[in-house]
Amino acid sequence: MTTFKSDFLNVLSSRGFIQQISEPDALDALACEKAITAYIGFDCTAPSLHVGNLVSIMLLYWLQQTGHRPIALMGGGTTRVGDPSGKDESRRLLSDEAIAQNLSGIREVFGKFLTFGEGKALMANNADWLNNLNYVDFLRDIGRHFSVNRMLAFDSVKLRLERQQELSFLEFNYMILQAYDFVELYKRYGCVLQMGGSDQWGNIVNGIDLGRRIANAQLFALTSPLITTASGAKMGKTAAGAVWLNPDLVSPYDYWQYWRNTEDGDVVRFLKLFTVLPADEIARLAALRGADINEAKKVLATEATALLHGRPAAEEAAATARKTFEEGALAETLPAVEIAASDLKQGLGALTAFHKAGLVASTSEARRQIKAGGLRVNDVTVTDEKMVLTPKDLSPEGVIKLSLGKKRHVLIRPS
Repeated sequence: MTTFKSDFLNVLSSRGFIQQISEPDALDALACEKAITAYIGFDCTAPSLHVGNLVSIMLLYWLQQTGHRPIALMGGGTTRVGDPSGKDESRRLLSDEAIAQNLSGIREVFGKFLTFGEGKALMANNADWLNNLNYVDFLRDIGRHFSVNRMLAFDSVKLRLERQQELSFLEFNYMILQAYDFVELYKRYGCVLQMGGSDQWGNIVNGIDLGRRIANAQLFALTSPLITTASGAKMGKTAAGAVWLNPDLVSPYDYWQYWRNTEDGDVVRFLKLFTVLPADEIARLAALRGADINEAKKVLATEATALLHGRPAAEEAAATARKTFEEGALAETLPAVEIAASDLKQGLGALTAFHKAGLVASTSEARRQIKAGGLRVNDVTVTDEKMVLTPKDLSPEGVIKLSLGKKRHVLIRPS
């Protein structure tokens, strides 16, 4: 995809990525003059990123597609502290071993969206400079530039204090470390722009101020809206938990189904944010009405899945859904979970089976779904939470089909 550098802010604006920009005219002029370097930080609090991180990943994608250099900053150091932004309580502290394992899982995703190499995208880890800081020197050289009065006014701190929720001194330091990251990336790589969700505005502005004070640098901030669905739900959350980006946690088929189930009011917005379809094609899909909007949802599902898992996996997921829902067949490519044949012979509780299949987050959630009529075994609604699955429930293909609602299905296969 060949575009001009000046397209960067135009592309982001037209696709709905921009909430706030510091000095937009100066940033646009700089982006027209030369290739700029920008970064987004990702803390390593889980073994995978999730759908809620996709806006940030797509920001880096479009940055590179319009001729600039992205940095994906892994928070190997800041994860040891924990970002209080948007949190009602302190994050659970992770061991260095757990952080390293999480970082390894998170890295895999970026190769699907960015091109790395000489003069191209970079991946950095703030542990390289944060883990070896001398505390007293850091206080003297960096801490003296921060006003506690101002730090107390930021939402990440103020909201916790107003609600009388504990904020540890450890978390209070997070914004200082994030600001230091910005300056360090400026010194190392000439990075002049930090991007992130709108809840990061205060932290990013701190970095701009620190860069001006200690490096006489002109740095910039750009934030994107925090995405919720049309019904107000948090992006990327389902009854079974987070929609992870790593395929070992959420299969390409389940990922496709997540996008296929998008609410009608979100389809056009999500096509702009989470696919790379051109504007004219999105406009064509936006014009669809009534039942035809399902075609737009299928395009969204296939295009979003292709970006993450590749075109073949996306088309296979679409074909599986078509066979399952439109042709009424029990598709062999439905996601499957293996269980010991001996467990099925002894009798496997339905609550446990749905939990093992990943369709519900817990057996308690399974009970709630049964009361709501949301669970089915071999297309028959489950009405008894004490139901037990046995070899008699196996289909001629040797599997048991578990369903959550009308669109999520997993096969239980004894081994």
